[in-house]
Amino acid sequence: MFGDLLKRLMAPAPAPLPAHDARLALTALLVRVAKSDNDYDKREIDRIERIVAKRYGLNTIEATDLRLRAEAVEEEAPDTVRFTRAIKDAVPYEERTGVIEALWDVVLADGRRDEEEDALLRLLANLLGVNDRDSALARQKVIAAKEA
Repeated sequence: MFGDLLKRLMAPAPAPLPAHDARLALTALLVRVAKSDNDYDKREIDRIERIVAKRYGLNTIEATDLRLRAEAVEEEAPDTVRFTRAIKDAVPYEERTGVIEALWDVVLADGRRDEEEDALLRLLANLLGVNDRDSALARQKVIAAKEA
């Protein structure tokens, strides 16, 4: 099931993904970022579910199901560089900029901003083709929302 999605993503010239596959791939990227510090905790899981529920208009059960499927995709996905580049080629820019904002939201879910996570987000933004300005604006928007 997930193998077909990964094959499409890793094709030499991936076609744009159908909406449900793009959701799954982007949610898998959120999971990968949450796991990047080797501390995938309840706060990050809850944050991912809230993000996808809001972003895709899902109820709690649907958001949990999407996260669980995304965890399975993330486990099977290749290294982060290839996985992220594949998403870039298959997902429109507007969705990718929204994903950067969601990634910052997950990274900041534990109330800390680690250097490793900063570096990872810079790399991911670059690999997704999102410029530094848009990435910085996404981060600032998330921080401002948390302070409000």
